[in-house]
Amino acid sequence: MPEFWTAVSELPPAAWIRHSGTAYLLVNAAHILSLAYLVGNILTLDLRLLGIFRAVPLDVIGPMLSRSAACGLLLAMFTGAWLFSVDPFAYLDNPAFLTKLCLVLLGVVNAVWLHRCDRWRAALALGEADPVVRLHAVASISVWLGAVVAGRWIGFI
Repeated sequence: MPEFWTAVSELPPAAWIRHSGTAYLLVNAAHILSLAYLVGNILTLDLRLLGIFRAVPLDVIGPMLSRSAACGLLLAMFTGAWLFSVDPFAYLDNPAFLTKLCLVLLGVVNAVWLHRCDRWRAALALGEADPVVRLHAVASISVWLGAVVAGRWIGFI
C-alpha cells in the first residue's frame, strides 16, 4: 500500500500544489469555502428540523438544503483529496485527520440514514420533525462541528 500513496503523491496535480505556494493557497481556500458551504447548509437544515426558522416551509427548504449540502460535500471531498495528495503519509499518521475522516463518514451515514427513512418524508409532508428526526439533527450538528474542529486540529499536530 505504501507504493499506492507514493504514486498518489507523484501525480501532476499533487506535484503542482506542492511546488507552488499560490496553488496550495488557492486549493486550501477552495476547501475551506466548500466546507463552509457544506456545514452552512447542514446547520441551517438541522436547525430548521429542531424548530428554528418555522416560517420557512420544511418541504421547500429541506430538499434544497440537502442537495446543496451534497454539492458542498463533493467539492470538499475533491479539494480535500487534492490537499491530501501533497503528503499522504503525513495525513495518514495524523490522528486529527483520521478523526476528521471518521466524523465525516458518520455525518454522511447519519444523513443517508435519515433521508432513506419514512420519518424524513413525514417531516417534509407535515412540516415538522418528530423526536427521532430531531435526534438525527442533534447528532448531525455534533458530528459536523466535530469534523470542523478535527480539521482545524490537523495543522497543530
